[in-house]
Amino acid sequence: MTTFMLVRHGHCDPVGKFIAGRKEGVNLSEYGNKQVKQLVTYLKGTAINAIFSSPLERTVQTASPLAKEKGLTLNIVEELLEVDYGLWTGRTFDELSSDPLWHQYNKYKGVVRIPGGEMMLEVASRMSVLIERLRKRYEGNVVLVSHGDPIKTAIAHYAGIPLDFLLRFDVQPASISVIQIDDYDAKLLTVNNIIWQTDLTP
Repeated sequence: MTTFMLVRHGHCDPVGKFIAGRKEGVNLSEYGNKQVKQLVTYLKGTAINAIFSSPLERTVQTASPLAKEKGLTLNIVEELLEVDYGLWTGRTFDELSSDPLWHQYNKYKGVVRIPGGEMMLEVASRMSVLIERLRKRYEGNVVLVSHGDPIKTAIAHYAGIPLDFLLRFDVQPASISVIQIDDYDAKLLTVNNIIWQTDLTP
């Protein structure tokens, strides 16, 4: 049996403002670094067998302190990358609010392709293929550090939630969601476990 701990990267400045997507040079904020320190402390007594991260800076900066604490090599994998937001990359949510396709996408995430980018179905596929591959290699706890929407698609896949319903639950920065999988079953144990103290101020 393998327990996957899906960790969203810590807070970065674009959160809630614009779509960072796969844009390079997006680093954790001071607030995000505080969240990561608390994440490491929270998992201090937890045995972890492997840690994987998206290649983007904000995920590597989230995963690296945990890997160092556990004495593990940080594995970088493309499957954990942020959604390819194509032409929407770098656009603010205020700008997108006047785009009819943006509203259609948020209503029907399972079938609408982002202009010049991915479909959520493709994101769910790459996430689930990676998880299935890793569960055959590892038992125990495996940490996957990724981004909000890719984590949500993995949760939806294993919980049997339609991709159109992704806006009905949240995965906040530095939160932990847990899925336990064996050859016969998959169980969603935790969604959006916020381990950092709420008195931290961004």
